[in-house]
Amino acid sequence: MNILYSTYEAKARFSEVMRLVREGGTVTVTYRGDPVAEIRPIKREANSVEEHFAGLEKRGIVVPAKDPHSPLRAGLPKPGSLARFLAERGE
Repeated sequence: MNILYSTYEAKARFSEVMRLVREGGTVTVTYRGDPVAEIRPIKREANSVEEHFAGLEKRGIVVPAKDPHSPLRAGLPKPGSLARFLAERGE
């Protein structure tokens, strides 16, 4: 999937452009109708599960358990998370 955005549109809709790229799409940015840049996902080698969780921990998405043998429990949802999710998807 290759989508075209003018420079102005790409700047104004940067979050949408990044969402499209994260989903595997390619975005071409044009200046006065001529393609000048392409934004696409980086091809990465598959990470191990340990490397993936280490990355999530580094970004603050996952917090290691104080007791590794304790049962899993879901955290409380943050207010407005559904609205943020739908806004990010453009819905």
